[in-house]
Amino acid sequence: MKFLTALTVTALMMVTPVFAGGHIVWKSVDDESRIAFGSVKSNVAGEVHHFNKVSGIVKEKGEMAISIDLASVETYVDIRNERMGEHVFKGDHPKATITGTINIDQVNSLKPGETKLINVVANLSFAGIDNEIDAQMMVARLSQNRVLVTTADFVMVSTEDLGIEPGIDKLMQLAGLESITRVTPVAVRMVFEK
Repeated sequence: MKFLTALTVTALMMVTPVFAGGHIVWKSVDDESRIAFGSVKSNVAGEVHHFNKVSGIVKEKGEMAISIDLASVETYVDIRNERMGEHVFKGDHPKATITGTINIDQVNSLKPGETKLINVVANLSFAGIDNEIDAQMMVARLSQNRVLVTTADFVMVSTEDLGIEPGIDKLMQLAGLESITRVTPVAVRMVFEK
């Protein structure tokens, strides 16, 4: 499956409309939203990383956009954060966006406390490369004006599909590692309010 979402999953510093027309119905609560991804180095050390800046909107007809500030990557090792920015997420303002359409009626029909699995087909634009995402998401209606949207399962993302193989090779060389995962699980957690 080509990717990403959720999240090798899934964050922008500011919400910018990517569609013409219509108005925003749901807007992400950024400090409660996250896209996380895992990696395994030298086949034995598993780690979880995430992006600190993720934003999203959903418009009245179900058009959705999630932006990821790739420069906000958090690996819990400062030098690795810097190297990721320099060698993997290149550019002055590196970002990824996920755009698509969801069945907004399925979301709007939920009562507080109810959940529903919905299928999402979207486009991930990652450093200028587009990939189709096909994922099942769980939507939980937290209150009349608040929903939680998470990946129902991990979304597996290939570094080759994202076009970042050379950057991963460089990280492996700099850290003196035998290997770094080339397919990674991504998880998305977005909280939206209207």
